[in-house]
Amino acid sequence: MTLTDIREILSERDLKLSKSLGQNFLHDQNQVRRIVAAAGVAPGDKILEIGPGLGPLTEYLLQEGAEVLAIEKDQRLVEFLQHKFSGVIHSDVDSGIISPTSFLSLPACGERAGERCSQHSPTHLHLLHADALDYVKVNRIWAGWKLVSNLPYSVASPILVELAQAESSPDRMVATLQIEVAKRIAAEADDEDYGILGLLIRLHYDCAGWFKIPPSSFFPEPDVDSACISLNRHPVPLLARELHPLFVKLVKCAFSQRRKMMLKLLKQLWPEPRLTAAFQTLGISPQIRAEAVPLTQFVRLTELLR
Repeated sequence: MTLTDIREILSERDLKLSKSLGQNFLHDQNQVRRIVAAAGVAPGDKILEIGPGLGPLTEYLLQEGAEVLAIEKDQRLVEFLQHKFSGVIHSDVDSGIISPTSFLSLPACGERAGERCSQHSPTHLHLLHADALDYVKVNRIWAGWKLVSNLPYSVASPILVELAQAESSPDRMVATLQIEVAKRIAAEADDEDYGILGLLIRLHYDCAGWFKIPPSSFFPEPDVDSACISLNRHPVPLLARELHPLFVKLVKCAFSQRRKMMLKLLKQLWPEPRLTAAFQTLGISPQIRAEAVPLTQFVRLTELLR
């Protein structure tokens, strides 16, 4: 789908784009191909796409033989996608008709949801008219799935955090978002972008890298640069699931005031002698700030403070 195609579609259908929904459509086909390549999409893959818009990424995913669940909030775009992909839509449902869990249990080719079929059936698109953030908050089972999306900027961070913290999160997440958000996710300790967002996601995922996408690749052009980031779920969990809420509590408290020493902040939640003992065990300076503490140390500290 070229820039000319997008302009013609918007004009023919008299579609006025919504800033509140973050509707900046990616038209650079080279960038679309790079996104699909970064995700390693293969025939039979189950793909979650959030905010398909006019469907340029959807089209490439289907061409690769993927089974795509596309969630679109704008009813006008849902109607366009119904027409554009009428030959491959497997189910076209409204969020009020079918629950997320039962929707995801729909098999593509006789297998259980989340498992790849050894003999691939014809490609299918499942199109859902819903608020994607609400949807992922309700559905927590994504094992065997990949997220491949040009995420709406306004909800990109909470969507990624919800999916990362799900009961079973996607195997891989490849997402286009604001470049500042990508840097925050990829940042390591002592980087200026290091903080809560990166820790909440990196507890579950390795960052395999990211690449910049310029504003000229979108219509209309956003005011900021974008980036596509690739995240692969840890093959072995870094922390026991029952300790995840404690990890979140610890990290949020530690970064509540970035310029203050972490030990002083954590004293709001734990007795000082207990904190001091834990810091000594891990060799953490009592004067350290949270921005200098790596993920592995936060994990160990969580285990000691359980």
